[in-house]
Amino acid sequence: MEFIGVLIPIFSIFAIGYIGIKFLPIDIKSISTMTLYLMSPFLAFRTFYQNELNMDYIYLGAFLLVLCMISLLFSYLVGYIRKWDQQVKSGFVLSSVFMNNGNYGVPLILLVFGEEGFHYAIILMVLQTLIMCTIGIYFAAKGGADGRRIKISPLKDVVKVPIVYGAILGILLNLFHLPINDQMMTAIDMVADATIPTIMVVLGMQLAKIKLGDLEFGRVSLAVVFRLLLAPVIAYFLTLPLPVDEMVKDILIITAAMPTAANTTMYALQFGSRPGFVSSVTLITTLLSLITLPLLLTILV
Repeated sequence: MEFIGVLIPIFSIFAIGYIGIKFLPIDIKSISTMTLYLMSPFLAFRTFYQNELNMDYIYLGAFLLVLCMISLLFSYLVGYIRKWDQQVKSGFVLSSVFMNNGNYGVPLILLVFGEEGFHYAIILMVLQTLIMCTIGIYFAAKGGADGRRIKISPLKDVVKVPIVYGAILGILLNLFHLPINDQMMTAIDMVADATIPTIMVVLGMQLAKIKLGDLEFGRVSLAVVFRLLLAPVIAYFLTLPLPVDEMVKDILIITAAMPTAANTTMYALQFGSRPGFVSSVTLITTLLSLITLPLLLTILV
């Protein structure tokens, strides 16, 4: 029941967006743009500013980066075999490579491993944020629907998105121990706290636009299988040589088995990288994780 308790707030916020778009003339793209360019930089800044940077970041960062590279290789191999165009490949990357280890993973790790595990969950959340706001945005921009993407490097889109600068500023102030006054921190906290719920509301809105007849069951199934089943198996083998204790290895494997991150829907929507496909995978992996994560926890813990 505690596990279900972790998920109730998540699905409740999805429902707000789902119901809202059914009754109100809301422009999803405008909300997505506001969240990506105005709100997310504050969340990235606070995440890196408030969490102590230490050697744990090296080991856990290496794990996440290698897992990301293997996942990208898998996505491109499948795309090459099936002769997908860049837009489809980018949508598949967004839905299968990046996991929800923030608003889903952190409370789950706290529930299972307590305060000690919570420390590592926060580090993983920080590092995953950095990966998603660079590599994630790069692939979202690369699969953009408008023709100009053919001529303009998606790296320019990464540079334009201020999330990266918020993260860098947070790291610098953290490293040099530069304080921020309480009034300014209160303002930062207000925007940062609103960011994740807004992203989840956008996902709920996007889900409301999906029709069962439009679901690409073959591609969705591939993304779901990789995200929930293959990724934790890969993570298990990656943890074997890591010089960390068994609890940390278990946390890394559980983190790899999380459903698709809600942020990816916002990226896909913003750059036109198959947002319908990405949001459908996000919903299905989140629902199926009600089965897969308890089974994984039974094996590991």
